[in-house]
Amino acid sequence: MSVISKGSKALLLAGALALPATAGVAAQDASNDDVLTTVYGSVPTEGPEIEGIISARNGDQIEVTSADGTATVITINDETTIKAKGGFLGLGRKTLTADSLLNGIPVAVETLVAGDRYFADEVRFSANDLETATMIRNGTNQRFVQNETAIQENAAATEALRGRFGDIDKYNIKGTTNVYFDTGKYNLSDEARAELCQVAQQAEQMDNALLLVVGYTDSTGTYEINQELSERRAGRVVNYLQQQCGWKPWRMLSPTGMAEADPAADNSTAYGKAQNRRVAVNVLVSKSVDGL
Repeated sequence: MSVISKGSKALLLAGALALPATAGVAAQDASNDDVLTTVYGSVPTEGPEIEGIISARNGDQIEVTSADGTATVITINDETTIKAKGGFLGLGRKTLTADSLLNGIPVAVETLVAGDRYFADEVRFSANDLETATMIRNGTNQRFVQNETAIQENAAATEALRGRFGDIDKYNIKGTTNVYFDTGKYNLSDEARAELCQVAQQAEQMDNALLLVVGYTDSTGTYEINQELSERRAGRVVNYLQQQCGWKPWRMLSPTGMAEADPAADNSTAYGKAQNRRVAVNVLVSKSVDGL
């Protein structure tokens, strides 16, 4: 096995960076004699050690996101050394290929810098983390197959439902539940979470029931801000109903945000504004199938 120092790697990298640039200049000279382009190159210098989690992978580049949220794109090349540490007392080491750089692995990357680009000189991580990431990826692939089957089943159910409701725009309202929000917020309170799952359980007992979710705000703020806030409130409620309360997505009508329209109370008082910062969850049944 050949041993290459960091300085030697930098020189090799500089040569690799210079080749495409020279070819580009030659091509440009051949196509346009009036244009002269001079490319200035520099030998890559030792860069910082970057620690974080691999958050994305695209070809020969990885994105490493640090604990403070900073995302750095780093290029992997033939001179990059990739090592996994593990074994008894963590003393065992083995050299791996770039295929082992999976999303989600915590890594420490020694870098070289050329211009504004980072190149990986050495990538280190735990063999246990690699094993975990591999298990997750393999399990995810299996779930993709299972989810595809579930998606097809849901699509069939949705089409059957549309066949019954496609040309009908009138529904009987079986009940409405309001959940409330703090000023400018769209996070759900513990009380709201409990009420939403209770609504879902009650609606589940009704044949052919659908849910319609509508978000509102008080009169504080501009229309643009309130429209976005009402949509976010509605979206948060929809997500919670589906993800935590088990409500099927195909039994949900399209949610909407109404900003400060259709107030439930007078916006001139603090109490009235509190009543207007709400999301209404309506339980509907089409008149064509109600009672069937």
